[in-house]
Amino acid sequence: MTYELTFLLNEEEELKKISELITSLSGKVIKEDKWGEKALFFPIKKANKAVFYCWALEMETKKMAEFKRKLNFNEKILRYLLLEKAGE
Repeated sequence: MTYELTFLLNEEEELKKISELITSLSGKVIKEDKWGEKALFFPIKKANKAVFYCWALEMETKKMAEFKRKLNFNEKILRYLLLEKAGE
């Protein structure tokens, strides 16, 4: 199944860990887009700026619950949105 993961980071070093997490769950990153650093409308976890990313990835549906759980525990990710791509 193909998914789109959009997330905000304040530390770019965390990208490698997120990529390794996807690989460890038998997934793969298809496309990586960096939208750049933007000012936030309101502070999130005391951060006023964040770097926005949008990745397309493939992963088995049954591994998605574990992936979401690990994203929730990652304190370096300010926010994320995970969507299933329709028709793929």
